[in-house]
Amino acid sequence: MLGQRPEAPGDDGGQTGARDVLRRHPRHRRLGVGVEHGRGTPGPCRPRPAGRRCGTGRWRPGPRASAVPRKKPPGRDVLPHRRGFAAPTGAAPDGPGTCSRTAPAPPRDRAHEGRPMKIGIIGAGNIGGNLTRRLTALGHTVSVANSRGPETLTALAEETGATPVPAAEAARGAELVVVTIPLKNVPDLPDDVLAGAAEGFVLVDTNNYYPRERDGRIAAIEDEGLTESRWTEGQLGHPVVKAFNGTYAQDILDRPRPAGDPERIALPIAGDDEAAKDAVRALVDELGFDTVDAGGIDDSWRQQPDTPVYGLRAGADAVAKALAEASPERPAAFRG
Repeated sequence: MLGQRPEAPGDDGGQTGARDVLRRHPRHRRLGVGVEHGRGTPGPCRPRPAGRRCGTGRWRPGPRASAVPRKKPPGRDVLPHRRGFAAPTGAAPDGPGTCSRTAPAPPRDRAHEGRPMKIGIIGAGNIGGNLTRRLTALGHTVSVANSRGPETLTALAEETGATPVPAAEAARGAELVVVTIPLKNVPDLPDDVLAGAAEGFVLVDTNNYYPRERDGRIAAIEDEGLTESRWTEGQLGHPVVKAFNGTYAQDILDRPRPAGDPERIALPIAGDDEAAKDAVRALVDELGFDTVDAGGIDDSWRQQPDTPVYGLRAGADAVAKALAEASPERPAAFRG
């Protein structure tokens, strides 16, 4: 079934589950300055300092950032913003499941663009393994982790030159971190999984939500309207850029094309931080693919499973058209 087949777009075939060795415990992490999240998963929540997360998964409100309109970058077509899911009848526009965007980040040090980077990959299944192969071949320094421990990654390390590490060390010193494990296992990652990453690092989320085949029902996504990546962002306590979630893993190896090639595939990219998206665009271009801006994380439902762009092997114009044609209604097959 979709989500279990190794050939499914964005799927790691369940090989990267964290339940084997990654510990689960309450995590109380301060969210980024100027972010205010709505309600997470239901459940009682003891009082905590503003901006901290309780073990039940609920975010306590932090100081709200003043509204700053996002500017459209020159020459780039950005899809108009639409709510990912309709609010319940009678709910306020910013009711449960909504959250404010982060305040504009200070200018990111983009000196890494065009030069080798230190990259951490959490998950060594189909997507994670093939990203490891390509990124090391391009000269980047890659640390890779899975749920079973670095000793199980010897063959991948020998093949690619990547460094196998425990999950808690994958982000150490990394300028870009990729999380590519089953969605249900994101909360099981170590509390300090992003500790030690380089200042201003970029976090890439490749995950999809498969409630029936793999992940079980996540109430915050289905009942409160959080997009998959907004939920992931909340679990990890750091803004994410959504990419590679609708990409066939084998295409990462087989379908790179030089810029301008009529057969070059385009991938949708969603995120709230334009500088972070620029860094991911540059990396995707280096991998041999074009990109199309899919909007912010609240718009990332446009590229979730069973949307027109999911698994689409096409150029930028067709990808932009598919994103525009997406419906925010989650199909029955993708509800728990």
